Amino acid sequence: MKRIHNTLRHLILSIIDFFYKPFKNILPLQTFRYAAAGGANTVFDIVMFSLGYNFIFKKENFTFLHFTLTPYIASMVFAFCFSQPTGFYLNRYVVFQDSGLKRRTQLIRYLTVVFFCIIFNYLLLKLFVGYFGWYPTPSKVLATLLVIIFSYSSQTYFFFKTKTKE
Repeated sequence: MKRIHNTLRHLILSIIDFFYKPFKNILPLQTFRYAAAGGANTVFDIVMFSLGYNFIFKKENFTFLHFTLTPYIASMVFAFCFSQPTGFYLNRYVVFQDSGLKRRTQLIRYLTVVFFCIIFNYLLLKLFVGYFGWYPTPSKVLATLLVIIFSYSSQTYFFFKTKTKE
């Protein structure tokens, strides 16, 4: 299993680092890796959402125990179950590989930042669309950009912070 992990990690790093060359003078490598891994994971999340919405939940409400979820919320939860483990893997082993923190500590910190990003995104959309009356699509783009800045900053300086040697 460790051999598969090392091979996969090396392959991902090789691909990302290959595309880094034109951006070398503009972005630090870690920022580029974060953007590439995050972008790929965002695409993966959208694909999983679409599969869930169109083929698993078939655009119909989903009842689980005493809860009924709309198809888009059920699909969001479905996609979350796949994209969050891959997002954590990419952050731990590709982007912030020199952290030195224990996996459990990183996972708890990662899930904390994910929780805050979900709330932050929701609140920004409510503010931009509900309060300011802006169009939803540009509001979503702006909210996503702000959440990405928050996410990167919090993961770089707190959640996956490199452990200092004493």
